[in-house]
Amino acid sequence: MTEYELIFKHGLSANTLYRMKKGEAITTKTLDTLCFILDCTVSDIIEYQRPQS
Repeated sequence: MTEYELIFKHGLSANTLYRMKKGEAITTKTLDTLCFILDCTVSDIIEYQRPQS
């Protein structure tokens, strides 16, 4: 799926996509929306990584 489709067809903001690319925080609502769009579960699109110390 392209960024264009996510923004214009599904209503995600360009700022949200930017934050996702940079590994910054997004809302659980955004995660829910992505799971709905992609017909998947949260664990299919994210994973936890411990911060390096």
